[in-house]
Amino acid sequence: MNNTPYVLRVTAAFFAVIIFFIYGVFALFNNSEPKMRSEPDYVNIFGGFELTEAAQASASGSGAAVTLPAGSGAMPTGSTGTVLGKIVKRTIPSNGGNLSGGGVHISNSTDLNVDINELLSSKLGFIIEKGGSPQVLIVHTHATETFLNEDRDYYTSGDRTRTTDNSYNVTALGAIIAEKLNNAGINTLHDKTQHDYPEYNGSYSRAAKTITAHLKKYPSIKVVIDIHRDSVQTDTTKTKLVADVGGKNAAQIMLVMGSQSGNVKNFPNWKENLKLALRLQKNIEETYPSLARPLSLMSRSYNEPLTTGSMLIEVGTEANSFAEAVYSAELLANSLIKTLGS
Repeated sequence: MNNTPYVLRVTAAFFAVIIFFIYGVFALFNNSEPKMRSEPDYVNIFGGFELTEAAQASASGSGAAVTLPAGSGAMPTGSTGTVLGKIVKRTIPSNGGNLSGGGVHISNSTDLNVDINELLSSKLGFIIEKGGSPQVLIVHTHATETFLNEDRDYYTSGDRTRTTDNSYNVTALGAIIAEKLNNAGINTLHDKTQHDYPEYNGSYSRAAKTITAHLKKYPSIKVVIDIHRDSVQTDTTKTKLVADVGGKNAAQIMLVMGSQSGNVKNFPNWKENLKLALRLQKNIEETYPSLARPLSLMSRSYNEPLTTGSMLIEVGTEANSFAEAVYSAELLANSLIKTLGS
């Protein structure tokens, strides 16, 4: 009796199992996703050398989640570290950018035509009610962003750019703004969730869940402000952005607004957000002429589609001192009160 066909079938089945097993192992190690996917983040072109930490992680091509160290609970002095480079001071003119109108200046990185005068003259889609339910929500997508503890012209290996201590990161700035808004009768909530710790990637997705939860609990919220800190560095030089306001150094601020342009398709009401941002920009430029950099309009969303009053605001850079950032937060709060109260 000839068993050749049977042997061939068994052999073929054996090799099929082996091939399937090898393919499964290959797929497992090459197609598995990290716990948090890399996400697009704000990258502003400042002299051709600004790159945020999220962009650096993305540029590495690894796609792996970025794990951040916890803060020690104290502001690092940097005095015991090795000097790594110098810090230069610069003021970006408020009247820069490539688009202007109505006393407002925009750095437009999109292909959109924006009529600033028309947007400034158009009514907002909401009215801020004082003394009632929550109207404003302050969040921090990158809550652990921090500053130097002192004003100096160098940075060291002991200087951290992030800390989980809310006394020294951008959460402290949010607390200042929230307190001043509440004292002015504008009911403001401040969420201190550290969406960027322990992992940086996925920060915006986590922040979106936080914002959505607050909007569901408090439908009265009309404005959502996401406070960040910028980063400006090239080679071994870091740049601190300062403005002289009343004889004191304040960290320059920048409003970063998204739009439905480029690859962004889910932001039909972006002009409503821009209306509010333009009003705030105008008030800042009029009251504190050198404090604000030109408003940055980007082909991104930054969770701003969640409301028609969302804004992302950068306060200083990692080379600014904490005191400069605190002063800026106070000035920013004054301008917000003027904008929302009018």
